Amino acid sequence: MVDIPEDPLVEETETELKRSLGPIHLVALGIGCIIGAGIFVLTGQAAAIYAGPGVVYSFAIAGLGCLFAGLCYSEFASMIPVAGSAYTYTYATLGKFLGWFIGWNLVLEYLAASSTVAVGWAGYFNDFMLHLGLPIPAMFNGAPIALKGFNTIVATGSIINLPAVVLVGLITTVLVIGVTTSANFNNVMVAIKLTIVLVVIFACFSFIVPANHHPFVPPSTGAVGNFGWTGVFRATGVLFFSYIGFDAVSVAAQEARNPQRDIPIGMLGSLVICTVLYMFMSYVLTGIANYHTLNVAHPVSQAVEALPGTRWLTQWVNVGAVVGLASVVLVLLLAQSRIFYAMGRDGMIPSIFHEVHPRFRTPAKSSIITGIFSAILAGFLPLDILGQLVSIGTLLAFAIVCVGVMVLRVRAPNVHRPFRTPFVWVTAPLGIIMCVFMISFLPFDTFLRLVGWTVIGLLIYFLYSAKRAKPSPYAIKSAPAE
Repeated sequence: MVDIPEDPLVEETETELKRSLGPIHLVALGIGCIIGAGIFVLTGQAAAIYAGPGVVYSFAIAGLGCLFAGLCYSEFASMIPVAGSAYTYTYATLGKFLGWFIGWNLVLEYLAASSTVAVGWAGYFNDFMLHLGLPIPAMFNGAPIALKGFNTIVATGSIINLPAVVLVGLITTVLVIGVTTSANFNNVMVAIKLTIVLVVIFACFSFIVPANHHPFVPPSTGAVGNFGWTGVFRATGVLFFSYIGFDAVSVAAQEARNPQRDIPIGMLGSLVICTVLYMFMSYVLTGIANYHTLNVAHPVSQAVEALPGTRWLTQWVNVGAVVGLASVVLVLLLAQSRIFYAMGRDGMIPSIFHEVHPRFRTPAKSSIITGIFSAILAGFLPLDILGQLVSIGTLLAFAIVCVGVMVLRVRAPNVHRPFRTPFVWVTAPLGIIMCVFMISFLPFDTFLRLVGWTVIGLLIYFLYSAKRAKPSPYAIKSAPAE
C-alpha cells in the first residue's frame, strides 16, 4: 500500500506543515498561478509570432492536455496527500533516479517561471509608473544583459531589474509568515485580476472587428511553426507555460485540510475556469487588434488603449497585470519551496530545506533560499533567456505522472484511491501523447538548453543525491484489497 501517516489530515509534528487550506483557497491558488503571464503577456506574443487568431485553438489544445494530466495528478494527490507533487509521486512509483529527474525539472519549472513572471511583472509595473508620471530610471528597470540569437549575450546599459527583485523579496516575506496569510493575500489578488479580466472581455467584445479574425488560422509562411496549423501547435507548447498553476495546487497537498477531496477540486476547478477565460480573452484580443501588432511586452493594455471607446481601461489593465502577475509569483515561489521541502525530506538535497519554522510552520529557510535565487535570476537575466525552458520541463513532468498512474494500477491495483482517474487506460496515454506532441513543436534551442540543465542535474545526482537519498516513505509496499 501507500505508506502514509495513519491520520494525514490532523498529524502535525515539528517537521510537518500546517494544514489550513480549504477548496476555495486551492481553486484560488490554481487561478492565481494560471491567470497571469498567459493572458497579459504570452497571448499577444503567441498570436503575433506563431498562430494569429488561431491562438484560441492553442489554448483549447493545451487545456485539454492539462485535463488528461490533471486527472492523473488528482489520483496521486488523493493517495499521497503530501508536499512534492510530481516529484513525490514519481519517487514513490518509479524510483529515486526518475524521482530526481522530475524533481530537477520541477526546480527548473518553478524557479525559472517565478523569475520569468517577475520580469514580466516589472514590465507592466514600469508602464504603470510611467502613466503616473513617475518613470523608473533606465538603469534600474531591466536586466544588464540581453540574448541576441542563441548564444550571443550583449550588454544593455542597465544595472539591475530592481522592481523584479523587490517583488520577489516582498513575496518571499509573505510566504515565510505563513501559508494562510499567503493564501488570503492570494485570494484578494485573484479577485482583483479576475474582475479586471472579465471587465476587459465584456467591455471590448462589441469592438471586435471581424476582419481581424479572417483568416482565423493564417496561412503558413512555409516554415514549420510559423502560422498555419503547425503555428497553432507550436503556440500550444509555448503557451503551456500558462497552465503550470494547476500543478502548484498539488504541491500544496500537505497544507490542505482534506486533500483527498479538495486537491482534485482545486486542480480541475481552476483548470476549467482558466481555460475558458484564456479562450475568451485571446478571442477578444485578436479581434480588437491586428495580431501582427501584439508582439509587445504589454499587448492587452496596448490593444485597449488603441480603441477610443476603451481607453479608460488602459490603466486598469496595468493594475490587473501588476496584481495578477504578483499572485503568480507568489504561487510559483510557494510551490518551489515545497518541492525543496520534499526533496530535503528524502535526502536528495541538504536537510536544511526540510526544516520548518517553529512559529510560522512554514519551510522558512527553503522559502528564503528559493527567494534569493529567484531574485538573482529576475534581477540580472532577461525574459527570453528565463522563459525558454519552462514549458518543456512542465510537459516532461506531466507525461511521467501519467506513466506513474498506469504503473501504480498494475503494481497495486487494489490500493484505496479516494479519487480514481476515469478510463485510466485511455486518459493516461492521451495525456502522454498530448505532452509529447506539444514538446515536439517547441523550438530546437529549447532542447539544447534542456540537455545542459539535465547534465548539471545528473552531476548533482551522482555526486550527492544517489549516496544520501532515503527510500521513499510513500513507496508502494503491497496491494491489499480495498
